[in-house]
Amino acid sequence: MKELEAKVAVVTGGARGIGKAICLTFAGEGADVLVCDIDYEAATKTASEIKDKGFSALPVKLDVSRGDEVRKVFKEIVEEFKRVDILVNNAGITCLTPLEDISEEEWDRVLAINLKGCFLCSQAVMQVMISQEYGKIVNIASLAGKIGGIIVGANYSASKAGVISLTKSFAKKLAPYGVNVNAVCPGQIKTRMTDIWSKEDREKLAKQIPLGRFGEPQDIAEAVLFLASDRAKFITGEVTDVNGGILMD
Repeated sequence: MKELEAKVAVVTGGARGIGKAICLTFAGEGADVLVCDIDYEAATKTASEIKDKGFSALPVKLDVSRGDEVRKVFKEIVEEFKRVDILVNNAGITCLTPLEDISEEEWDRVLAINLKGCFLCSQAVMQVMISQEYGKIVNIASLAGKIGGIIVGANYSASKAGVISLTKSFAKKLAPYGVNVNAVCPGQIKTRMTDIWSKEDREKLAKQIPLGRFGEPQDIAEAVLFLASDRAKFITGEVTDVNGGILMD
């Protein structure tokens, strides 16, 4: 039997990079996957790729920073599928602006998507998970949320530190109802976010990673799959590092 057979999984920021890898992995393990992304065209492409492999997926347009939209979308998902078993809060944006130059607008935008979006989606799904007495929420945080930004901006690292704290708050709240809430902290992963870094910065950072390379999106997807599965049923409030050893704590 597949790990996520007949489970309904919602993945935000699911169209590309880490989110896409998670969607493909979940679908391959039997889940009905909702590929949620603000870029509906890209979400549709990812969902089509999953369906071409013989698995189940549906694209959903979603701006996680808008509470009214989040509540509407999750209401429609529950009406259609009658349940939500897994939520992965992956949607996020980065920022490379130096600390002294971050504008108020840029600060607000990063926090709205990376942190508020995680809160809104988790809040929107918690009641259905409570009623089911079952659910898995996995938040994608970041190494930067633990050590501050290396290349990324302070607003990005602050947002991801907030995701770590938010994970523990939801874990404590939902544990009595059989709902597990955990986070994954990726280190340097080969995605569009790191592609915009200079070649010099990427090479310098790779040398600092004990395993000697940047991670792949699939490395994160495998960790998320474990936390979203029943193999992790006695794990909650945990922050799992997937970083090649650059931080060992």
